[in-house]
Amino acid sequence: QVFTINTVEIKAQPSAKVKNGFPMSIICQADISKKNDFQLRHNFTIFKNGKLVFMITSDKGEARYGIPMARSSDTGDYECTVEAGGKMKSSNSLHVWVTGMTKPILTAEKKEVLEGEVVKLRCELPEEEPPLTFFFRKINMNSTPKEKHVSELYRNFSTTEFAVEDGDNILHFDCFGRRYVNLELETSEPSNRTLVTVKGKCLCLLFFFLHIKIKRLDHDFLMYSLAEPFIKPTLIAKPSRNITEGDRMQIECSTVVAQIRGIEIILQKNKTILNSVHDEKHLKYSTVATVEDSGEYLCKVEQGRATKMTKLNVVVAELFPKPVLTASAFRVDENKELTLSCSISGFRKANFSILRRNSNGDLQWLKNSRNLTMRVYVNNTGSYICKAEVKGIVKESKPIRINVYAPVSKPTLSVVSGLPEVVLGKPLWLICRSVMGTPPITFTFYKGGEVKKIVVNNTYATFLDENIRQNDIGGYKCDARNHHSSGMKTSNVLNITVIVPIRNASLGSSPYGEVEDGSDALFLCTVKEGSWPIHFKIFKKTDRDDLVYETSENADRILWHKKVMKREDTGTYYCIASNRANVDVKSQPITINVILAAWQKGVIAVFFLIPIAGAIALTLWWFLFKKK
Repeated sequence: QVFTINTVEIKAQPSAKVKNGFPMSIICQADISKKNDFQLRHNFTIFKNGKLVFMITSDKGEARYGIPMARSSDTGDYECTVEAGGKMKSSNSLHVWVTGMTKPILTAEKKEVLEGEVVKLRCELPEEEPPLTFFFRKINMNSTPKEKHVSELYRNFSTTEFAVEDGDNILHFDCFGRRYVNLELETSEPSNRTLVTVKGKCLCLLFFFLHIKIKRLDHDFLMYSLAEPFIKPTLIAKPSRNITEGDRMQIECSTVVAQIRGIEIILQKNKTILNSVHDEKHLKYSTVATVEDSGEYLCKVEQGRATKMTKLNVVVAELFPKPVLTASAFRVDENKELTLSCSISGFRKANFSILRRNSNGDLQWLKNSRNLTMRVYVNNTGSYICKAEVKGIVKESKPIRINVYAPVSKPTLSVVSGLPEVVLGKPLWLICRSVMGTPPITFTFYKGGEVKKIVVNNTYATFLDENIRQNDIGGYKCDARNHHSSGMKTSNVLNITVIVPIRNASLGSSPYGEVEDGSDALFLCTVKEGSWPIHFKIFKKTDRDDLVYETSENADRILWHKKVMKREDTGTYYCIASNRANVDVKSQPITINVILAAWQKGVIAVFFLIPIAGAIALTLWWFLFKKK
């Protein structure tokens, strides 16, 4: 029984994408080759997202996992494994997507509620798997629907609460769900709509003397609803809703309550709380009216979750317009006169005062008058206003800014590093300073008469020149000016020395290579390029490289005359040249051999030849003597 499992395939019918509630099947097929025709048992196992969902044993080459009604929970990655005769093979992964969601089910805790209570809702998506987002809607016939959403990471239902507000009577609620699948948003259909009613049994039991006249009736009465813990508040303005600045204005707000405990009345204007009372049913607010008091007033009554409000629009007519402050000039030279004038259009009978606002925000009184003339200095710079008073109403003008300027002093231009020089190829930083002068000061930099940069700053400005060339003609200068009438001041011209770095140092000697002992030698160190003065050093290579000669010259070469060369002077020499560019340039080394002088060689020869000549003469004599 020889066989092999060729492939295992998995597929979905009718397709890998099916609608929620429709039937589908996961089919696993095994392609097996046999040498002979024999029966083979197959073990089929189907996994979803790595978890076992179906298993069957069959002698057929195919297994089917049927899902009668597909749900969103069936979405996932499916894989099939076939085991036969001790051999096993798995299919590739197949992603199945069940689109759409089940219809949610909405339930309400109560079908009838009172105003101020809450409606508790529960929305469930059966057969759906989290994470899910639930959307609850409160639908009122007389207002825009309100919506809340709750995200649930671990369960397929959610709960929320809606408050029963003023004006609610017949309420409808529904919900729907959403989720993301394969980066796509799916939304369920809306749930069943649930009806909740607000109780409202009218009971004419409480008769209060509210002095609210009802036309065609001879008595005062109140109809009170058990669904309402208090009635909508009454908001009035005295003496009228239309008053004039300077008059006393009183706002009154009142309500009728079933239980005074826990009641709160709040009076607001533009969300600002003007007054409030607790455990009382009447509120008063009094003030001297100004134009700023015009607008919409809101009276809000709160007790627990219940809230009712009433709005009232109040118009305060202007008694006189705001004053206007003018100045003879807004930019003034130091030690000059400044005149400030305060006026009201079409209105002259008022008490005027002129003030200055200090840097900390406080107002400094200057004079009780319509006009003010004064000699100003730099410390008089600031913001000025004027005030006008009529019938106890004080109005303030818009502030005006007065700037007093001291003239700038003659600026000084210098190099940030100190010395008026720069290495060729390096950037040059310049700084222009003006010791005196009221900021802001405008600084202008020039190079050879050409404007290079304009900077606005307080007391100084910097300029970077990165284009330094050896043949630059003309110096640098800067000028400074502010808003003082004296105009511009210009610095002296600053000439910069451009330092050319050393290039190509070389060392030579005479005689070259070999020098007789006791004779003189000349060493010549030269550079091809470099600004003077140049510092030359000649070294002899040793363990520490001994400095044998050093000098500075306003030249591109130096000559070192070394007298009386000795045998210990034999060795390798090199020179180093540098200037204010602070770059050392080293020459190629040369080797010097100190050899014996001619007379030294003669002495050695004499001392060496005399014994030889004596030995020869003695040998000749011995032979001649023996012959005789």
